Amino acid sequence: MRGLSQRVKALKPSATVAVNAKALELRRQGVDLVAMTAGEPDFDTPQHVKDAALRAMQAGKTKYAPPAGIPELREAISAKFKRENGLEIPPEQTVVTVGGKQALFNLFQAILDPGDEVIVIGPYWVSYPEMVRFAQGTPVEVLTGPESGFVPDPEEIERKITSRTKALVLNSPGNPTGAVYPPEVIRAIAELANKHDFYLVSDEIYEHLIYEGEHFSPAHVAPERTITVNGAAKAYAMTGWRIGYAGGPKDVIKGIIDVSSQSTTSPDTIAQWAMVEALTNTEASGRFIAMAREAYRKRRDLIVKGLNDIGLTTPMVNGAFYVLSDTSRIDPDENKAALRMLEEAKVAVVPGTDFAAPHHVRFSYATSEANIQKALERLAELLKVG
Repeated sequence: MRGLSQRVKALKPSATVAVNAKALELRRQGVDLVAMTAGEPDFDTPQHVKDAALRAMQAGKTKYAPPAGIPELREAISAKFKRENGLEIPPEQTVVTVGGKQALFNLFQAILDPGDEVIVIGPYWVSYPEMVRFAQGTPVEVLTGPESGFVPDPEEIERKITSRTKALVLNSPGNPTGAVYPPEVIRAIAELANKHDFYLVSDEIYEHLIYEGEHFSPAHVAPERTITVNGAAKAYAMTGWRIGYAGGPKDVIKGIIDVSSQSTTSPDTIAQWAMVEALTNTEASGRFIAMAREAYRKRRDLIVKGLNDIGLTTPMVNGAFYVLSDTSRIDPDENKAALRMLEEAKVAVVPGTDFAAPHHVRFSYATSEANIQKALERLAELLKVG
């Protein structure tokens, strides 16, 4: 019998990708649109990284790579973990993937059996629960709100733990909230993993984009249970290069590698050599990260103040490049609010529905201050009309 599998039929498409595609189509039609949808740095990839890719091509480094990644990159990742995170993760306990997204997808395929539960803290990145379901697991939500700064309560998390709990996903700094969890909260959650014997999936893709406070990795507390996931996209403006990586327990990493070996085999070899440069040329990469972080901080200050000034309640955030704004004044239904913003103000945002953030939309401020100001002016006019 022909037809799609039930798990594919049940898979929800990414709302972020869908809304961004609609915004791009309007732009192609000549509409003067301010798109604040994609989680993609507007900066170009640093020159020293692009130069490294060119050198790799000229040197003929264009063949297949091992499923785990080229050894030089795995060594650079191991050194990065030690230098920047204080973690002792040897190269053989790392894996390179086609973006951080594949690291997460393959990880859930590697560790989940039907009915296994994975705790996800909402508002969450839309792909976490869908990846869990695709691996035949069951996502279990722990929801947070703006009143707590979108920071979870470890006691509430513990109440959701059952005999089927296999993992918990941590994302700090977080998408879509921009929340940075205090070290004591991350430590408490990691201690729960030790106490109840489940995996911690620590998505640290935004670790370099923290404006107040410091990044803390749960692997310091639960090293045998933590899989740390990261990638090139956000810190080095390398979204299209599709390089992610993970480090953690040897058996779990082997499982991720095994899944990769039967799917993509490995990420692009040239992009891997570019990532070696990004991780090892710490002086040039450090300058780029500092420049980008300061630009994002200024944009954050501008958008948070601007949205609150026009009556859209928006909490201050400490990381990533997103804010969640309460758009009930436009429409109590966040999807209708986002549609009005798109059609009437020509400002594209992502409704909070699939993030588990009702009455809110997500703004990405990975765009210029001029675009942010233009969006604020257009929304101010919309609110006058509305």
